[in-house]
Amino acid sequence: MFNKDPIFWWAAGIFALALVLMTATQDIFWLFLMIGSYLLRPTLASLGLARRYVDERQMSIQYRSGNIAFAAMIITCIILAIKLKADGNPEWEMFVLAIVVGLTARALFNVILVIKPRKAAPKVIIATGLLLTSFVFMESVDSGLSLETFLRVVPMLALVGVGLLSKKFPRIAGGMTFVITAGLVFVILRKGLTIAQAGTALIIGVPLATAAAFLFTRDKSEPENEPKRVK
Repeated sequence: MFNKDPIFWWAAGIFALALVLMTATQDIFWLFLMIGSYLLRPTLASLGLARRYVDERQMSIQYRSGNIAFAAMIITCIILAIKLKADGNPEWEMFVLAIVVGLTARALFNVILVIKPRKAAPKVIIATGLLLTSFVFMESVDSGLSLETFLRVVPMLALVGVGLLSKKFPRIAGGMTFVITAGLVFVILRKGLTIAQAGTALIIGVPLATAAAFLFTRDKSEPENEPKRVK
């Protein structure tokens, strides 16, 4: 009999539970629990919670396959969003939301998992600013460019500028990012407290606030400037 580690048995148990529940309830929703069992090992390994159960070769394979799968998912969402928009179906915005969630989560965990979060934080701020700018222009394709579009783009481009500034003045840029983030979240929620608006606010606010907070931290490689106490 093969020697299985605890993660295997947890994943097998989750899969079996999902199968039983789906059979009993005839609800396809439990399929997502099955998918969770499949993603359990790579997710724990990526978060550094189960590295002793995964060797370097497995980590390398999971890293490469994960990048390919992520790219395939984003491309599929883009194709479906374009198709639905061409058909006049408003559901295309849900695929756009999925794209933003995926890219934002990737950028956010790039900040959390790297050794030097302060150096990674500007990348998240700049990427978020460029992403928001692109979506503003995407929404204005039908109506054309106008003064309103320009006014909506200004804070997004300001966010990109703050991201560039953060490389030289991290604490000042961190404070400015907090202010811009608060303004963006306020504008989003002012349109209505719906699931879509709340989700958008979280997608934008959480990574920006996290990146701004990391700009106030000291990287592990930075020397301590505080004088040592003399006993």
